[in-house]
Amino acid sequence: SRLVDELLLGMPVEITGEAEQHMVPVRTFYGYTGWVAQDALLTGPKAEEWLVQPQMVVIARWADVLAEPRVQGACVAAGLPLGARVAVQGEPEDGWQAVTLPDGRTGYLRADALAPLYTQPCEQDQEKLRAAIAQAAKRYLGTPYRWGGKTPAGIDCSGLCSMAYLLCGISIWRDSELKEGYPIHPAHVSDMRVGDLVYFPGHVALYLGNGEYIHSTARAGDNGVVINSFYPDSPLYRPDLPKQITAVGSYFARREAT
Repeated sequence: SRLVDELLLGMPVEITGEAEQHMVPVRTFYGYTGWVAQDALLTGPKAEEWLVQPQMVVIARWADVLAEPRVQGACVAAGLPLGARVAVQGEPEDGWQAVTLPDGRTGYLRADALAPLYTQPCEQDQEKLRAAIAQAAKRYLGTPYRWGGKTPAGIDCSGLCSMAYLLCGISIWRDSELKEGYPIHPAHVSDMRVGDLVYFPGHVALYLGNGEYIHSTARAGDNGVVINSFYPDSPLYRPDLPKQITAVGSYFARREAT
């Protein structure tokens, strides 16, 4: 069936029914539903035990878990992507962090490849939070477009926007539309600011300020995460999108669009 989303290592899901042909129906913690291969899930007491351990999130584009705290260590798990979650053991030493994977394997990650796993907004100050969301999105610059993807191997437009927010502790709807019950609400185009979302037919981008926005596009010649501009005098101008804006969405308090 069609790929609709991608779960990353350590992300919790709720199993919503019985397995069929080795596939399990699930609901993600951000409300998305779909099917996952049964052998890709960890369930039962081991899963519960792992989930209550202190966790951090990978912020490097890719990170290898090594058997020893040195670059020559044997590889325990290769290529954990940006956004993957690991349990941490103790404090970093000499630039390395001891970690445990959901299946019980242990090893070491470079400490600078990890950041706190936020379950609440990472900044209380609005301007700092806006800047953090924009910076999180920029971590994916150059990533190729992939329908349903959410990693540096490939990411789609809503995957980029939802991951940028998630890395900053905010769960938003994963699709390219405003959805009731989620923290992004309608806003005025004229009031658009850094970190707000810009919606087009079947597409969404994240506004960076000064007329620029970041998005993952499948358009020929771009094919991936790029920065474009709404301003015709900018070398980053993309002429087809400014006239197609259908809505602007914001996490931040402001008057609603009319």
